Amino acid sequence: MTTAVEHLLRTEAPQVLGALVRRFGRFDVAEDAVQEALLAASRSWPADGVPENPRSWLIRVGYRRMVDLLRAEQTRHRHEERAAIVETGRPKPTEIDDSLTLLLLCCHPALSTTSQVALTLRAVGGLTTAEIAHAYGTTENTMGTRISRAKQQLARAGARFTPPTDADRDTRTAAVMQVLYLIFNEGYTVSAGDELTRVDLTAEAIRLTRMLHASVPDDPEATGLLALMLLTEARREARSENAGLVPLEEQHRTRWDRELIREGTAMIDSVWHRRDIGPYQLQAAIAAVHAAATEPEQTDWTQIAALYLWLERLTPTAPVRLSRVVAVARAYGPVRGLALLDDLAEKHGLADEPLTRQRTLAVRAHLLDATGDTTKARAFYRDAAALTDNVIERRYLLDKAERIV
Repeated sequence: MTTAVEHLLRTEAPQVLGALVRRFGRFDVAEDAVQEALLAASRSWPADGVPENPRSWLIRVGYRRMVDLLRAEQTRHRHEERAAIVETGRPKPTEIDDSLTLLLLCCHPALSTTSQVALTLRAVGGLTTAEIAHAYGTTENTMGTRISRAKQQLARAGARFTPPTDADRDTRTAAVMQVLYLIFNEGYTVSAGDELTRVDLTAEAIRLTRMLHASVPDDPEATGLLALMLLTEARREARSENAGLVPLEEQHRTRWDRELIREGTAMIDSVWHRRDIGPYQLQAAIAAVHAAATEPEQTDWTQIAALYLWLERLTPTAPVRLSRVVAVARAYGPVRGLALLDDLAEKHGLADEPLTRQRTLAVRAHLLDATGDTTKARAFYRDAAALTDNVIERRYLLDKAERIV
């Protein structure tokens, strides 16, 4: 399947799902029907060509499969829905973008936060079950079961394809932001494979976040999330060169997208005066400090270290703690950074967490190298390389180990 066809299917999937859910009101069955329609398209379109109206084609195939699935269900359970299906007309293609409504549906309060995120990544973000499983540090089978149960929970809760009420809007909006954040991160550094980034995912995350921001323009965290994505995306072109990873301090900053930086900086500046500062705003502020430095040595690492300390108090997670270690080492030297890493590792078991073990080893390797302990640094770089499924990242870490003298 070509990249163009894959991108088209990813773009159209939420719209097809929205059309079927709106017509039949059964998200659990509709998602299965859409997946089968996408599979049929991935087989026929590369050979036969993309139809003139791909969304209509997908809706038509999805509709037929939806009817088959519901009829089979009715046969098993002898529900009276048989007559309703026979009498319904086919759903018509629509130009309405259903992505945001689907996001909110997937973040239904009947689901746990983990299920909300996983289901949305699958239904709207287009991530495979394997990619979602990697993000959660679990197996593909376990994640597949979790997603299936989430769809069943939506059915039992009688979830409808409608906007949320005022009572649960804030909670579901927060869940949507978490989903979009994870989609962007998966696109910015791919969990597995031979590509560093997936532009389709980062672009989709930014598109959906713009849509969310437009719907809640007074929400400072939605503004912060969009600012963070824009400021981070601005560095994407400079992160890779000759199929290799280029770390932040070695990037040619003339390749940074100044327009995205201006937009992102303006957005975080517009909400920074608010009394309640949230995690996305803090991360955007950190990204803005990086973006303000036209040369690596101009980076205000002291300010970044202070912002990470603030962020750690709000979200005491392993990735945030590791980022603070790096910032402290940059601001005050690698010895102090190592001391902080040792302290945090002992208190919070950073190296024991599957999702951060690889980065913990890489950070330790970098700091050991900076202090002159080259033998240990080389070993830790190799250990870190063995734990990543991203080919480019693994190559970068092994190259770092080989270059140590």
